[in-house]
Amino acid sequence: MTEAVMSSSTGKKTYEGRSITVTFEAARCRHAAECVRGLPEVFDTARRPWIRPDGAEAGRLAEVVRRCPSGALQYAWVDGVQETPGGPAPITRHAPGTNGGGTSEHLPGTGEKA
Repeated sequence: MTEAVMSSSTGKKTYEGRSITVTFEAARCRHAAECVRGLPEVFDTARRPWIRPDGAEAGRLAEVVRRCPSGALQYAWVDGVQETPGGPAPITRHAPGTNGGGTSEHLPGTGEKA
């Protein structure tokens, strides 16, 4: 069973699995639920601990963690072979009626184009 370990200095909780470790920083979470939708067998807010890294194949878990738009979720490989990506996944939005090409909107408060 996975046990969460809290770091008092960073506010991150660590969930260790056999081949991958996931960290969660609640203060950064924006509740986009990419994790819960992506791997409900790993991320279940009704269960404690709510993250169980061994509930899915580690590569798939890493893929879902990389989708976290806030960067609240991070991962590290237990064997140290692969590295955690540098930042959160970008959030993109397109103007209504487009299929991703053409006109784009600016993301609120960032000045970045989506």
